[in-house]
Amino acid sequence: MRAQTTALILAQKIKYTEKIHYMKELYQSSREAYINVLSLQNDDDNSLFLVGHNPELTEFANFLLTDNFFKFPTLGVLAIKLDIDKWEEISENVGTVDFFIQPKQFKYYMPKHIRTTLPKG
Repeated sequence: MRAQTTALILAQKIKYTEKIHYMKELYQSSREAYINVLSLQNDDDNSLFLVGHNPELTEFANFLLTDNFFKFPTLGVLAIKLDIDKWEEISENVGTVDFFIQPKQFKYYMPKHIRTTLPKG
């Protein structure tokens, strides 16, 4: 429930109006579950926003990243740029940190590339 509420609040803050998909399969699940879900995504979608809990999200981020990322604070936002052409290519060490926003920064700062990739409306 907390992750769903957080996703709704974040969507409102960044003016995201598309459908939010809630997946019980990702709640307290393994890295393999994240990989399975992400590998099935539409290749036309070049961005995904995962909202979840620790330690799962931190562990998955560290799996994707070439450098170690420490623990997500509550409401932290980490953007990972993946060096893949298709979601089915998701694997270990394919990502680099694009940006990280601490919770207290979020209300003041939104990187330009998030604003420009959000749907208009």
